[in-house]
Amino acid sequence: MEITHAAYLISSPSIANCPKPDRHEYAFIGRSNVGKSSLINALTNKKELAKISGSPGKTQLINHFNITSNDKKEWYLVDLPGYGFAKRSQTQRKSWKKMIEEYIRKRENLVTLFALIDSRHEPQEIDLKFINQLGEWQIPFSLVFTKADKSTQREAASNVKRFMESLKERWEELPIHFVTSAVKRTGVKQILSYIKTLNDKE
Repeated sequence: MEITHAAYLISSPSIANCPKPDRHEYAFIGRSNVGKSSLINALTNKKELAKISGSPGKTQLINHFNITSNDKKEWYLVDLPGYGFAKRSQTQRKSWKKMIEEYIRKRENLVTLFALIDSRHEPQEIDLKFINQLGEWQIPFSLVFTKADKSTQREAASNVKRFMESLKERWEELPIHFVTSAVKRTGVKQILSYIKTLNDKE
């Protein structure tokens, strides 16, 4: 599957302001600066669809994009604010957390959540905690390990393996995962193929 059209639709401060849930929706989330915008731009093949920033916490709202794929399916792609570190007040961070949780738990047309993990690092407690929380909420999700081009293939593979092994401590069945590089477009076809599979289950 390929994306033939991708356009920004709306930025919402809460789930109540999101577009009508009339089509499949796929959301992307991760720690601040995990490479979320770069991956979204690689998937849609549009360099400036999602705004890229060198400073953490750039995405502050629920950003919806209208997507059309070459199988004539129309769906939403959603860019969510990052979790974890951002140079914002405690009050603002609590507000983001509430907004993200409400979206993840209540958005009825959300098919799956793509949780992004930086492949350059060994397992981080904040990521493991977030993934385990998704399990407790029973949210369908898959893992996307980003920035595989920023370290050696061996280092990235080692970090991915260690992360998955850490999950085994609490998970009977491990989630599907992808290893990606927005620069080299590694994993892009695999993610789009997975979305097509889910879209076809209507």
